[in-house]
Amino acid sequence: MSFTVNPDWWKSLFDEVYLLTDARSVDNAEVTQHEIDVVCSLLPLRPEDAILDLCGGQGRHSLELQRRGFGDCTVLDYSEVLLERGRQIASDNGCSVRFVQGDAAQTELPGGTFNHVMILGNSLGYLPQATDDLRIMKEARRLLKPQGHLLLDITDGAVIRERFQPNAWHEIAKDIVVCRQRELDKDAVRVREVVLCKERGLIRDQTYAIRTYAPEQLESLVYAAGFADVTLHRNFSPQQQQGDYGFMNHRVLLTARV
Repeated sequence: MSFTVNPDWWKSLFDEVYLLTDARSVDNAEVTQHEIDVVCSLLPLRPEDAILDLCGGQGRHSLELQRRGFGDCTVLDYSEVLLERGRQIASDNGCSVRFVQGDAAQTELPGGTFNHVMILGNSLGYLPQATDDLRIMKEARRLLKPQGHLLLDITDGAVIRERFQPNAWHEIAKDIVVCRQRELDKDAVRVREVVLCKERGLIRDQTYAIRTYAPEQLESLVYAAGFADVTLHRNFSPQQQQGDYGFMNHRVLLTARV
């Protein structure tokens, strides 16, 4: 079987259904808090620092950072659905996180603005070409102040391929089933995701592809973008329970400096 994938799949997948199907990872306060514990241990954060949460979705990481006293946080994402969810959460909680709609490879934000740029939750490898990821890395570098820091958190492509599972499914609230069929491509994993509701029937049937990076490939990508002092941290997972969490099980963290 071979899945046909629209190269622009990422423009439509991240919506209300995504927040439902991936809630175990992206709408879980305990998971987010654990991830931010790790962020705070890896980045030299100061309360006054300007932080960019690139491809940050509904801003769960920035909202948690602000709750911990880091007040200058900006979230940039393509999905207006996720951004609007984040704005509503921020408003309900009296947070001043800024939410900006834009393209991670060409943000149109002023250069040299941020002390830290974070790309968390496996938010890399969505665009059709590997050169697109290099463009994102170069854009992140452009946005950083001198001596600014980059933090990446993506799936460990080497582990994904070593422990590849072609099929996975899980239930949500006993009435929704999420089924995923996967196949390996030369540098990516292609997925067909089918979401079924016992009462409403088919909710989603969509394909997507995510480029994977072994740790040494990720390191080379970041160096190619002009960063220095690259450090890798492997075997990270914020999940406390066993299970198939898609691309969120086995992750590698990378820090670098301008």
